[in-house]
Amino acid sequence: MSDLPEIEIFTDGACKGNPGVGGWGALLVSGVHRKEIYGGEAATTNNRMELMAVIAALQSLKGRSRVLLHADSQYVLKGITEWLPNWKKRGWRTSGNAPVKNVDLWQRLDALAGEHDVQWFWVKGHNGHPGNERADELANLGVAEHLNSINY
Repeated sequence: MSDLPEIEIFTDGACKGNPGVGGWGALLVSGVHRKEIYGGEAATTNNRMELMAVIAALQSLKGRSRVLLHADSQYVLKGITEWLPNWKKRGWRTSGNAPVKNVDLWQRLDALAGEHDVQWFWVKGHNGHPGNERADELANLGVAEHLNSINY
């Protein structure tokens, strides 16, 4: 049994147009404590917002933790658990020798994930899972808040 605090995290990204205005959201739960975070960007993609949700959640942790991270993005989960080791071996290039897309975010995520004991879980999106649904709502708040800020 680990002495590390255990934190359950649910993340999601949203994009209105792809590319377009995007948002990310994360719900962090530890015992009776809950923290909700979200943000947005003007010109981005859904994949970047999915990555930003995980990055922002891990950045918000105050110390090394045991993290149970739930995401509905196969891109994020396969990237971090399957593709990333080979990207790094190939100098951040894909198996087809193309540059890895979103390499800036993948490198940030790789560093942050290394600071914690992270277990990665896939959850089916838009399927009624309370944590995922809240993360989706937060991501959409990020979109809405960003749209409001650029419309004034």
